[in-house]
Amino acid sequence: MKFGFFTDTYFPQVSGVATSIKTLKEELEQKGHQVYIFTTTDPNAKEFEEDVIRMPSVPFVSFKDRRIVVRGMWYAYLIAKELELDLIHTHTEFGAGLLGKMVGKKLKIPVIHTYHTMYEDYLHYIAKGKVVRPTHVKYFSRFFANHTTGVVCPSERVIDKLREYGVTAPMRIIPTGIDIKKFERPDITEQMKEDMRKELNIASDDMMLLSLSRISYEKNIQAIIQGLPTIFERFPQARFVIVGNGPYVEKLSCLADELGISEKVQFVGEVPNDQVAIYYKAADYFVSASTSETQGLTYTEAMASGVPCVVEGNAYLNNLFDDESLGKTFETDEDFASTFIEYVDSGIKPNTEILKNKLYEISAAHFGNRMFEFYEDMINYYEQQSIEKEAADSIERIKVKFTSLRK
Repeated sequence: MKFGFFTDTYFPQVSGVATSIKTLKEELEQKGHQVYIFTTTDPNAKEFEEDVIRMPSVPFVSFKDRRIVVRGMWYAYLIAKELELDLIHTHTEFGAGLLGKMVGKKLKIPVIHTYHTMYEDYLHYIAKGKVVRPTHVKYFSRFFANHTTGVVCPSERVIDKLREYGVTAPMRIIPTGIDIKKFERPDITEQMKEDMRKELNIASDDMMLLSLSRISYEKNIQAIIQGLPTIFERFPQARFVIVGNGPYVEKLSCLADELGISEKVQFVGEVPNDQVAIYYKAADYFVSASTSETQGLTYTEAMASGVPCVVEGNAYLNNLFDDESLGKTFETDEDFASTFIEYVDSGIKPNTEILKNKLYEISAAHFGNRMFEFYEDMINYYEQQSIEKEAADSIERIKVKFTSLRK
């Protein structure tokens, strides 16, 4: 089958959405399907990319590292028509997403949408939240989702929110899977991990806590830093390493200074993809207090790397870390330090059987299988809806004709 993915973000832009799209593309192609990416131009993109159709774009409002389509829509439609797509999958509610819906309508094929982002968590970026309100998000999300064939929700949090918005289109929870092999990495030796820790000036008997994400307000790394003095009091040998970049680095650095713990907190910045797994492997614990994730790929990456996690819980994460050998969740920001100390003191050991079962659950292969099942269900649903609509239209035409004859 042939699928068209419409998205405003794709590599070389690095994001969880881009990673999710690429993962799904590769899984579907391994199953013998063809996937075409309709996306924005990017100054860092290659001149020619197979199966990638780029349309002129500009940086998007407050997110200058993200872009939005402004032209080339007719061109994209002509290509989609020539490719004879079986289904369109949109990954944004804006430029490319709206285009995907229009193309799907003209081609008379199903349009599936993944609701990747909880926009209410990001409103402070747009005129400090004074222009776009939660009610605007509600109405726009409902309008967009209800005019698609079906919606993919990465977690229970998303599907609950969309139901609250009044979305009635078919929805299914399908978390993004990851390529387990990229994080199991048996090629990473003890020496490589030791060398990484030396680069960070962390001794082999020190305790390394790791955060890996975009460094922004909604990632709530500040809650982790605020809990560190209590943790450092109990574990003086602990160190906190923050991997990533973003607009909140300076404020977090100032917070560490204010708390008098800056010598134990390191900001590494962005790291090459092939080194990410080494950071996970070198760490003793992965920690996060983010409450903005629809899912959060770093949690599953950490799990696949074999590092235990202590993270702020939600319906998705409480289910993901359903055994303490994998990690532990806490309820509020204030619970982080006590939960972390309790978890470390418990001395819980890894359980290979539990981890093995969980790894399949979070794998790219499982993700691809579930998504294709949803595609098939939605194609059948779309065809059934089309038949019913045609039948209803025919009945209406007969009624009109009969009424005119009676007159």
